[in-house]
Amino acid sequence: MDPKKLELEADFLSALAQPTRLKILYYLKDGEKCACEINPSMKEDASVISRHLVKLREAGILESRREGASVYYWIKELRVLEILKIVDELLISASRENARIVEMLPLA
Repeated sequence: MDPKKLELEADFLSALAQPTRLKILYYLKDGEKCACEINPSMKEDASVISRHLVKLREAGILESRREGASVYYWIKELRVLEILKIVDELLISASRENARIVEMLPLA
């Protein structure tokens, strides 16, 4: 295994591994939005949201453009939404497996 490749993969996945960033991605799934629209929908300080947007952009997940004083963001590669769908499927599968295990436990 190439250590540099592993580092890049870890960096990419760590960009996704934060609730506010996931919320931003779900908010942007339908297309481009101005930061002025994103900030109020997140219910966090604008500077915090800005840092998350930068992190997602630096990871290559988001793209942005400036129009006057406004900055618009969109998901650069929509396949990232497929990753989130796979994660949801894995969570459902794990939840079902855990439920089966609990059902098999003897009662005290």
